[in-house]
Amino acid sequence: MLISWPKKHPPYATTIPKVRMRLGFKFASKSNTFFTHSSLPPAFPSSLPYFPSLSKHFTFSGKKKLSLWVQRVGYKTETQLSDKMESGNPTEQLIRNLHPPIEPYSTGFLKVSDVHTIYWEQSGNPDGHPVVFLHGGPGGGTSPSNRRFFDPEFYRIILFDQRGAGKSTPHACLENNTTWDLIDDIEKLREHLKIPEWQVFGGSWGSTLALAYSESHPDKVTGLVLRGIFLLRKKEIDWFYEGGAAAIYPDAWEPFRDLIPEKERESFVTAYHRRLNSEDLEIQYAAARAWTKWEMMTAHLLPNDENIKRGDDDYFSLAFARIENHYFVNKGFFPSDSFLLDNVDKIRHINTTIVQGRYDVCCPMMSAWDLHKAFPEADFKVVPNAGHSANEPGIAAELVTANEKLKSLAKKNKP
Repeated sequence: MLISWPKKHPPYATTIPKVRMRLGFKFASKSNTFFTHSSLPPAFPSSLPYFPSLSKHFTFSGKKKLSLWVQRVGYKTETQLSDKMESGNPTEQLIRNLHPPIEPYSTGFLKVSDVHTIYWEQSGNPDGHPVVFLHGGPGGGTSPSNRRFFDPEFYRIILFDQRGAGKSTPHACLENNTTWDLIDDIEKLREHLKIPEWQVFGGSWGSTLALAYSESHPDKVTGLVLRGIFLLRKKEIDWFYEGGAAAIYPDAWEPFRDLIPEKERESFVTAYHRRLNSEDLEIQYAAARAWTKWEMMTAHLLPNDENIKRGDDDYFSLAFARIENHYFVNKGFFPSDSFLLDNVDKIRHINTTIVQGRYDVCCPMMSAWDLHKAFPEADFKVVPNAGHSANEPGIAAELVTANEKLKSLAKKNKP
């Protein structure tokens, strides 16, 4: 059999991102069935606008009845690179690009305990659909680029720095700093801003906190977008901090390892805990820089020098490393290792998207996969050419798309 492409639709005439696919042709007759397939060039589009009328665009030679099917190579959970709106309109495309930079229209500080005061800000539409952004780490703080995942004309975008992080005070403070304190802070902020309910968005540790908050207050959550899933189980901590990820990044691991004497290497998390809580500030800074650089060097599929340089910033590194380590030593302050999965039934009614980089070394895909199996109702998007960072192009596109889908649902459900 021969197949020829019409000149007006050559296989390379597309701006859709690259994806590998196969065409399969099934010949059927009363007496037998024969299958064959041919691999298409890497630039063959994942979604063809003329696909419904393929007979107009292929020329076939042969006499037997033919049915044409298209199959993606890879797991069925691999992310699609061209999405249609789920409203049923086949022509309406989802926005996938980051939104333009914007500035907050209001900022403030909220005293949440006798010790802690948290920084918060609002941007976008003051009368829009509220969404709260939960940053990673813990201890990472927010940044202006976090606002760009959301349509500013539709969303009322709330960012805040968790206890001890970013602009919140006191800086790098571990006192009264637990997961349950942060959940209480989220509620205090929601009430302070007079928001009845809101969409929740979190990645990495932000996904941990988003799950914990949503499972504690499911009635206050209109939708969830989760990225780089971290369930804070022992095997996840051991993978990244006790030598597992070193098999992939031995060059980045050695400076992290070498700060600790061999006699203390039975537990790097414990050894770093001693240094990050030393009475000598210089010892704290040295440990914080090593801890932070290890994570920054592994957060992207391709090295990102700007991200790695954050490890040289003592102010940022101290909060990032001290607070992360504090939470990990205390097992996230959860009563059991599988706490978040054990309670996922409380949120399975909430519209949710899970976005995961296939080659995420910091939060490997096993955790996203476990959450996907426990929460099959959630959309599960695996980005095949990405690591951990939300700023990697494929992940950023899926996060924007997830917010667009929730925006569409909110518009449909609006009274």
